[in-house]
Amino acid sequence: MASDVRLKEQLPRLTDRIVASYTPDDGINHLGHCPLPSYEGIVEILLDIKDVLYPGYRRRIGLHAGNIVYHVGSIIDSLHDKLTTQIARALRHEDRVRNSHSDCESETDYEAKGQAMAIELLERIPDLRKTLATDVQAAYDGDPACQTTDEVVFCYPGVEAVTVYRIAHELVQLSVPFIPRMMTEWAHKQTGIDIHPGAKIGKYFFIDHGTGVVIGETCDIGDRVKLYQGVTLGALSFKTDDDGSLIRGQKRHPTIQDNVVVYANATILGGKTVIGHDSVIGSSVWVTQSVSPNTTVVLEKPDLKVRGGGKASSPAESGSYQI
Repeated sequence: MASDVRLKEQLPRLTDRIVASYTPDDGINHLGHCPLPSYEGIVEILLDIKDVLYPGYRRRIGLHAGNIVYHVGSIIDSLHDKLTTQIARALRHEDRVRNSHSDCESETDYEAKGQAMAIELLERIPDLRKTLATDVQAAYDGDPACQTTDEVVFCYPGVEAVTVYRIAHELVQLSVPFIPRMMTEWAHKQTGIDIHPGAKIGKYFFIDHGTGVVIGETCDIGDRVKLYQGVTLGALSFKTDDDGSLIRGQKRHPTIQDNVVVYANATILGGKTVIGHDSVIGSSVWVTQSVSPNTTVVLEKPDLKVRGGGKASSPAESGSYQI
């Protein structure tokens, strides 16, 4: 059955109705000559940086001592230009929003500021690689199913999400607006792991399995911490001012000290909540108050009813608390 060409006559009127809805105060349009950072451009930057962080594992194979300098040099040169452009756009947009002006004219040289921030991020790559090497090692050491660190780099969503987080966190420390959140939300979509770029996370960090993990903006996580899937490190409540608006900039999320393990689907909430070092938080618990160091927190053993086929295993038979 052929389509009715006459129905297309209403499309110009529909277009006019849609465009008429693009009002300055609707909050979901960006019209003008000042471009925002490009989503595709930011993803391309992440892929380029990961090529430098993990040479030989990503888009380019066959790297060796004879071509690595050219390969990395070419990427770094391209990253300089891409980062400068995208950071300058983010800085200009933040200035327009904060100062409520709608044009692109400003005495500020955003390109120069963007270039300085881009260079500083690139300068941090060697130290970033050292930190990520500890994360990869933590994944290998913490998962008996893992055969090599190569498998960690290729296959583990936790390492993928943490890699993007660590790049984005460096940009947060450089006061780059907007872009860090774009990066970590892309990683969230790819892995199911939601890490706010403002969180502070120490070395040897491992997220096992990973799906459903949420780490809030003001979390402070120490060294050698291990999280399993479904863990939430969130806010207990949101304080509001006299007008009912959220009060921002306060610590809302927990502190996790060194050598803590948090098992699947545990929920830890509140800015004043501190999980002491060398503690274990069991699966599916709900923690809203601080826990002393060297403490294990678990739910009471449920009373399982098994019909047919034998009886439920005793605690001694069930083995250690691992997945």
